[in-house]
Amino acid sequence: MLERDEKAFCCNGCLTVFELLSENGLTDFYKLSETAGVRISGDTNGDKFKFLDEVTVRERLVDFSDTRITRTTFHVPAIHCIACVWLLENLFRLKPGIGQTQVNFPRKEVALSFDPAQVKLSEVVALLASLGYEPELKLSALDARPHNRASRRLWIQLGLAGFAFGNIMLFSISAYLGLDAFAGPGFRKMVGAISFMLALPVVIYSALDYWRAAWTSLRQKLLNIDVPIAAGIVAIFVQSSYEVFTGRGDGYFDSLCGLIFFLLCGRLFQQKTYDRLAFDRDYKSFFPLSVTRKNGNAEAAASLSELVVGDRLVIRNGELIPADAKLISGPALIDYSFVTGESEPVEKKTDDYLYAGGRQMGGAIEVEMVKAVSQSYLTSLWNQDAFRKEKCELLNQITNTYSQRFSKLVIAVAIGAALFWAFVNPSVSLKAFASVLIVACPCALALAAPFALGTAQRILSRRNVYLKNPYVIETLAKVDSVVFDKTGTLTAAGAASVNWQGQVLGETEERWLFSMTRHSTHPLPVRIGEAIKRDYFPETVRSFLETPGCGMEGSVAGHEIWMGSGAWLATRNVTTPKLNGSAVYVAVDGKYRGGFLLASALRPESERLVAGLGTSMEVALLSGDNAKERECFASMFGVEAKLNFNQSPLDKLNFIKHRQEAGKTVMMVGDGLNDAGALRQADVGVAVVENVSAFSPASDVILTAGMVTRTADVLRYAKQSLRVVRAAFWISAAYNIVGVAIAASGKLSPVVCAILMPVSSVTVVAFACGAAAWFGRRTFGKTEARP
Repeated sequence: MLERDEKAFCCNGCLTVFELLSENGLTDFYKLSETAGVRISGDTNGDKFKFLDEVTVRERLVDFSDTRITRTTFHVPAIHCIACVWLLENLFRLKPGIGQTQVNFPRKEVALSFDPAQVKLSEVVALLASLGYEPELKLSALDARPHNRASRRLWIQLGLAGFAFGNIMLFSISAYLGLDAFAGPGFRKMVGAISFMLALPVVIYSALDYWRAAWTSLRQKLLNIDVPIAAGIVAIFVQSSYEVFTGRGDGYFDSLCGLIFFLLCGRLFQQKTYDRLAFDRDYKSFFPLSVTRKNGNAEAAASLSELVVGDRLVIRNGELIPADAKLISGPALIDYSFVTGESEPVEKKTDDYLYAGGRQMGGAIEVEMVKAVSQSYLTSLWNQDAFRKEKCELLNQITNTYSQRFSKLVIAVAIGAALFWAFVNPSVSLKAFASVLIVACPCALALAAPFALGTAQRILSRRNVYLKNPYVIETLAKVDSVVFDKTGTLTAAGAASVNWQGQVLGETEERWLFSMTRHSTHPLPVRIGEAIKRDYFPETVRSFLETPGCGMEGSVAGHEIWMGSGAWLATRNVTTPKLNGSAVYVAVDGKYRGGFLLASALRPESERLVAGLGTSMEVALLSGDNAKERECFASMFGVEAKLNFNQSPLDKLNFIKHRQEAGKTVMMVGDGLNDAGALRQADVGVAVVENVSAFSPASDVILTAGMVTRTADVLRYAKQSLRVVRAAFWISAAYNIVGVAIAASGKLSPVVCAILMPVSSVTVVAFACGAAAWFGRRTFGKTEARP
């Protein structure tokens, strides 16, 4: 035992950690838990990890890297309590150059960023190891789907408990049939000893997870559901051992093994269900993104699940790079703010390495994939702090509050029942105590919201409505004000005529304009490109730049092309005539050339959509176009609706802010490009896209254009899903009230309680998933949408 500053340490490793934390003012680590800290063993010298700085190894471990910042994610098995999380999220205080650290406690993962100019990857790993949090570094497993070793152990624990349960029941058959008098006392003692030996490994190994969880909870002065379960197991084991070795009875070893067996069955069910959800989340396109894949001279849209290493992709202005890739043709201007939070674009040249999550900010580029797509990584980027909104998740609060108070209440009821029966009928006292501890189950309530909302998210994604996370549904259900953008939202791209106003375009000029539109994902240039594409082969566009809400510019065949709004061209000293309707003005080499007039064609059933929303909530229209169509939209939206035209992106943002200040929960439905600020300001931002390659991280929901007219159905389904969660809460509460009451009366054996406990979880999960799926079919029909 070592001592320093009147504190005792079990080894040099713990003393080293204490000195390191003291030097950096992090001794609060020891206040978070009386046993905070980990034992360090082995060599933590930095030389041990020098191999991580080799280029080939480093590339496989990092998620992103440039000259200023590197992001990586490690699996750290030693994370076990809140003190660990606190220490790891304060790593930046221990070593200069380390930036933000985020800990995913359930998955025991640490995602951190650091400055490669100040600290090496090997030094970061060495620091983690010196603190007792050495990451698992198995390069051979990086390309494979991670295998859950805990699942294999659970099967072994379950098999051991089932084996002991069956054999103890077999040995005890004479007692069940009342034949003890014929067997004799010697046989009873032998059966008791065999039952004890069979039950002992079950209690030690099969119930190991309950012991660990209960011990960790007690060390942190907290009570979780594993504490009363562990207490019940101890009570039955001690009582049974006492009866067997004193000859006062046969004990309850069969019930004890049966109890642990059924508890493990319930745990296996929960784990399999969570694994199923995780599988869906990884591979069922909860992250909405498709890209343009090139095959020779042909181009076609492809979903993420179809992409493989070596594919050639075309990335246009504003589109996301879905996987690590090599730049084939450029130049590229990559905005990595989606990954790093820094908005300054980085210039890249041919053969440069591009990281997943970067956004092209110039003309179209061609890249070749060098790593497989990780949808879970892209989804984590969508949910990072930079795009998170300050919202209160009430369902999480209810679940957490209930779970925190549940264990204390259950233990109090169990002790009360034991004391009551100790005076009334002592033989029932232990049975009532153990039964109450075992039958009570907060798991059912904890599972209600994740499974109901997760099912709803999956159903919506199959209909091309993609949610950032399941809890967006909770906010959707509260929406009472819907704000629509016009162009590309209520009007359909490609569904109306595109007419040129001005001197007739020559074939060469038309090819220049087509080449420009090919680099944009905005609805108006896309419609123009479709109208004039003919059999043109696009020419190279240099210095392409698109300004949201204004227009785009670039150089084609040595000619400067400007395409955008009249106000934008006016800032460049280009005078434009007034064209009625949605217009894109064109200037070539600084001189006005003409304009494309795009007739607005409403999406089918748009009138019915607005009418359906208007009966229950406030609706408004914001448009950057002139007010030519005010009368048309006034008849659609109604006289009380707010119709604002000639709106800049800032005007839209301020309008939403004013509605929120008036107490409204606002949903903004826009194109995700010009409306990014408004989408982020809104309580729920819905980005409408013609194809899901135009991804907007500022949005909470991404809606393919074909589903815009079903917006009212989406809001109604969100309300229905929330009702399902509340009903599941009531089912869970009713189960616990009735189950605990009967168990406290001494009418339930611990084995029956152990069966009822997972049954309650199965019931709640089945109800939550089944009801959410039923409402989904009722609302949207059985047919799934197609991208």
